Amino acid sequence: MFIRTESFSQYIRLYPFVTALLAINILVYIVTGLPIQASRELYYSGVGINYLISDGEWWRLITPMFLHAGLMHLLFNMFSLFIFGPELERVAGKARFLTIYLLAGLFANVASFFLGGWDFSHVGASGAIFGIFGAFGALVYYTKKAFPQLRQIILPIIVISVIMTFLQPGVNVIGHIAGLIVGFIIGLSYFHPKRIISWR
Repeated sequence: MFIRTESFSQYIRLYPFVTALLAINILVYIVTGLPIQASRELYYSGVGINYLISDGEWWRLITPMFLHAGLMHLLFNMFSLFIFGPELERVAGKARFLTIYLLAGLFANVASFFLGGWDFSHVGASGAIFGIFGAFGALVYYTKKAFPQLRQIILPIIVISVIMTFLQPGVNVIGHIAGLIVGFIIGLSYFHPKRIISWR
């Protein structure tokens, strides 16, 4: 299910939204990482800084999900998107997948704004990634008897991810948990048995 065996061209064709998100995040990381002043200014203009959001820079509720603090930060999030995103895009549908990803990332940033403190700052796609996990959690909730193997894979991943959120320093705990919850709630709507029947 989560083992990627497609060729590069097949992956792009089958999962265009996952591919686009991967490309955007990697491109933004490259552009904002260039050793020039303009790149540094571009990066800091998108960081989620709460007191600047309070001053009216509302775009900082959106842009942090496309910025990363370092190469390992980017690789971890993009690896998770690369592995888990395609199956969600296939099961939920392209538009629904994108909705889950973007809304989970947005509300993770909104929660970080309201709960993170005046001087709190953050970047990263982790809230959106946790939204993917949450959506799979909702799918498990509805299909635990039909697809026990999905439960055996997803639940340990969610549990380990949440535990690591609290153990690793410098992690936006608020964003991770908010993204997970939002993804789960949206997933409950999208994957409700009555709605799935209506897709057919």
